[in-house]
Amino acid sequence: MDIESFVEQDGRDELVKQVRAKIDELGIEYLYLQFVSVTGKVMGKGIPADHWESVAKKGFQLVYGATMNLFTNRAGDYMGYGPEAAELVGIPEPETFMQLPWAPEIGRLFCTLFRNREEKVDPGAYLTADCRGNLRRMHEQFKKKHGLQLRIGTEPEMMWLKYDEDGKPRDGYSKPYCYHIDQFESLRPVSMQVIRYARKMGLDMIQGDHEDAPGQLELNWTFDDVLRNADRLTTYRQLCAQVARENNIFACFMTKPFMGVSASGCHHNMSLWTEGEDVFKRTGNDPDNLPGMENNYMYVQGGDNTFMPDTDDPQMPGATGLKAIGGVVHHLQALTAIGASTVNSYRRLWDTGFWAPVFSDWGFQNRTTGLRVSAPGRFEYRSVDSMVNPYLMGSTLLAAMDDGLDNSLDPGEPEERNIYDAMAQGKKVKKLPMSLGEALLHLENDEVVKRGLPGEMFRLYHEYKTDEWARFMSTVTDWDKDTYMECLP
Repeated sequence: MDIESFVEQDGRDELVKQVRAKIDELGIEYLYLQFVSVTGKVMGKGIPADHWESVAKKGFQLVYGATMNLFTNRAGDYMGYGPEAAELVGIPEPETFMQLPWAPEIGRLFCTLFRNREEKVDPGAYLTADCRGNLRRMHEQFKKKHGLQLRIGTEPEMMWLKYDEDGKPRDGYSKPYCYHIDQFESLRPVSMQVIRYARKMGLDMIQGDHEDAPGQLELNWTFDDVLRNADRLTTYRQLCAQVARENNIFACFMTKPFMGVSASGCHHNMSLWTEGEDVFKRTGNDPDNLPGMENNYMYVQGGDNTFMPDTDDPQMPGATGLKAIGGVVHHLQALTAIGASTVNSYRRLWDTGFWAPVFSDWGFQNRTTGLRVSAPGRFEYRSVDSMVNPYLMGSTLLAAMDDGLDNSLDPGEPEERNIYDAMAQGKKVKKLPMSLGEALLHLENDEVVKRGLPGEMFRLYHEYKTDEWARFMSTVTDWDKDTYMECLP
């Protein structure tokens, strides 16, 4: 069984013992055992730390539907799995153990999910409803096949909002002035607390700024292996929510809460490398007295970046990089269903004048295209927003790049003009889907991108998002009433 092989893998018993030593050393009383749903929401269970060794071996059980947020569809039925379905088994990964800096009595671990040991079909197999586990396995297959590792750095924009008199999040905490230090300073108590917590939890924070929407900040950390970066983005969202609670404001990851100002994106800067090595980064911690396992503070370095130019043209990526990006460009419309995953995501594309990309093309430092070479050696994928599930984004990007490498897909010549000027001069460019419904149709018809949603994952994601689109289409909005209520006679 996959589950037994996972539990019995070489070196794991020693890691379990090291976690026990950390629990005792740090005075940990309780453990959060967490995984990530198909929409990127953090799910899981909590256990007293006394039971660490038992749960590390046997795991915990939870209904399969937890991978779908345990939400119901329009008909009132649970999505993905009914109440008759078996229970999954979550096995904690000891190398991910981390003390929560705001609750030092709590430890947190990520988990890998499996089918129940007593299932009649594929007992104890890896659960393909586990987006995080899928990404790890797909990345390992990609590395074995191509000898290349996907490294990603994300740019997580989000907004800090005030509560109104009814207790609802509404207005941004600061004014929509991009790069203004005065507005950055107005949110200093928030941003500095986020940075303190982030560094304690292994995020190597490198820069930040105030963006051009109300209360909008972007705080960045060093790029890394695609799975570890996704874990850090998940961690970042959790600690932002905690800082918001401490300051009685709201941490908003909704893509477009306001029209007429920029939305919150989550650009993915990506590159493919030959093998490097993990290097420990202190991130403000004492290496002899860490609040978590060492893996949380490791960043891969070295190896050769295949996206670096290999000709005299400093703006042209190397041949391998061009093939990989050719795969992304060819599948950009279907990938949009993952990167722009909500009904609200498409408000970002419709609100013109705020640099959101709507065309499937690429260029050097060209913000009017869906992909750009943001610096030599990396591509910035721009059709991704703050609601993205980074594990699904990573696995589908791997599928697209795999197709590009296998079939030497050509991304075409880089576009140096503003894409609107190029189109006015006769260039034919595919437009990205402009609604969730349209994007889901592209996803449904793209067998390559669907390979990035293996096993049950495509069925589950498609079911969840199709229901979301149907809910929107069956809702009467204030706009409907304002536009049509007195239209006739």
